[in-house]
Amino acid sequence: MQALDIRPCRLDANAEALRAEVREFLAETLKDYPAAERAKSWNGVSEEFSRKLGARGWLGMTWPKRYGGHERSALERYVVLEELLAAGAPVQAHWIAERQSAPLLMKFSPDVLAPRICPGVARGEIFIGVGLSEPDVGSDLASVRTRAEKVEGGWRVNGQKIWTTGAHRAHYLVTLLRTGPKDEKNRHAGLSQLVIDLKSPGVTVRPIYNMIGEHDFNEVFFEDVFVADEYLLGQPGDGWKQVGAELALERSGPERYLSSTQLYLEMLDAADPADNHHAVSLGRVAARYAVMRQMSLGVAGMLARGDDPATAAALVKDQGAVLEQSLPDLAHDLFGGLREPGSDLDQVMRYVTQTAPSFSLRGGTREILRGIIARGLGLR
Repeated sequence: MQALDIRPCRLDANAEALRAEVREFLAETLKDYPAAERAKSWNGVSEEFSRKLGARGWLGMTWPKRYGGHERSALERYVVLEELLAAGAPVQAHWIAERQSAPLLMKFSPDVLAPRICPGVARGEIFIGVGLSEPDVGSDLASVRTRAEKVEGGWRVNGQKIWTTGAHRAHYLVTLLRTGPKDEKNRHAGLSQLVIDLKSPGVTVRPIYNMIGEHDFNEVFFEDVFVADEYLLGQPGDGWKQVGAELALERSGPERYLSSTQLYLEMLDAADPADNHHAVSLGRVAARYAVMRQMSLGVAGMLARGDDPATAAALVKDQGAVLEQSLPDLAHDLFGGLREPGSDLDQVMRYVTQTAPSFSLRGGTREILRGIIARGLGLR
């Protein structure tokens, strides 16, 4: 069995000074933002709020200035994310683009797509979705069937993506598709990524409503969609490698254990200081949060050092979802028959209870993540 070294990481004085600045901004900007909306965590949407963050220089913080970035440290960016999530700020509009898509463009199309698209992401004006999942494919991304055929000057795309977060708001979709023949000996061969303008002729976006009536997911259909050669990300056939780099970014942030934070805060407000059961139960949650924070900070430190965080990020994401999904049951145990109907606690409990099952699906299912962890530790 191989060891997994997630080293402790401490925030410096600059990061803590930035925390105070961000906290003050959020207290003023979100002073009238209701608890029921804060409960949506990073799934809350406000394009105006995203633009405000861009104007403050809090998007693209670590990027080079040539891409609209601000060349600040990964740990300073971590502090901003932590404060946004703790406040339940509506960050979904820019979240995917800033977290993973723009860094992917800078790495694999540094001279063509990154200068064209990333500055708009840093301003909070350009949004990007990720086209991975397909019907009947699930987590087996090597089986994707959306195909791009080489034509003069570009590619002709046909196929379908599903569960595509924010595609109805996005300007572009970073899409995994098949550009080469399927190889049974190497199932990951022949896959590439194209950056598709969602206003292109032949693209259709249809909503998928979740169980509480929200529209966040979508189906995206491609019918003879032309994509110019310059929108190929990296090299043909490198799609699987690129997706691996992208998903490490998707799984490593504090959002992977702070999605249920508002519910925890409401429980703390409602707790009876004289009730030992309340104190012990909520104290245990605080200890688990402390452990997850140190692990997540450790991954941020790995990214800052240029280390490969894939296994550590999968572990943080998996254990973060375990923590997040435990909170609705705890809330019902402690307050289920005592909460006032329509209160903040009641509204937040209802919302998180209904959304928590998705936490072990998004960003990679629990089974897939544990397979990655086992492989990284030399157990399979």
